[in-house]
Amino acid sequence: MRRMGGRIGGLAGVALLAGCAATPSRVDPLPTPPDRPGAEVAPSPSAACTPEGIRITELGVSAAMGLRAMGLDLVNCGTQPYELRGYPAVSLRDADGDPIKVRIIPGATGITSGFDAPPTRLVLRPGERAGAALLWRNTFTDPTVEATEGAQLDVAPVAGRPAYEVAMDGTIDLGNTGRLGVSAWKRRPVDPTTEPVTPSAPPSPVETPDNPL
Repeated sequence: MRRMGGRIGGLAGVALLAGCAATPSRVDPLPTPPDRPGAEVAPSPSAACTPEGIRITELGVSAAMGLRAMGLDLVNCGTQPYELRGYPAVSLRDADGDPIKVRIIPGATGITSGFDAPPTRLVLRPGERAGAALLWRNTFTDPTVEATEGAQLDVAPVAGRPAYEVAMDGTIDLGNTGRLGVSAWKRRPVDPTTEPVTPSAPPSPVETPDNPL
């Protein structure tokens, strides 16, 4: 896939991927996904500052042996503190804009390990950032199930708040797994586009893609 390897490694801000397990031979049972956001999706990508004073962008995708990791960046671009606690509320649409049925997993249970830190309360001052990540596998575990590919990504900061389209440089290729892991938001200590930091833990030599954050 695009933006793999070193380009995404330089964006590392928090080590959400402490180690990845080998590709499972079958789909594991999934926990109940979080509620979907109640508000309608905004019609245009969220590259500009939104009415609630935030901007959500994609940081790119890294890949290894079918495992994909995409970083998300949320910046308080408004003038007031912005409170944040929980997981991004995400949904996918196909190339025609139609919703895709996907199981959203809070964390990454059944996909990989090292991705399940619980949410903490964040208060972002103007200019401060938070990071999260999406994790999935481009694998085929059931030949009777059609492969899923998300061409459009909608993200709300947490369930119940407005969702915005996040521009992607490519697609989210879920294979036929039909599930997408989502990490909790974590404070990002520096601007990843200007001052990348070293991850606190080295990636696994077995199957860990570069840290997307």
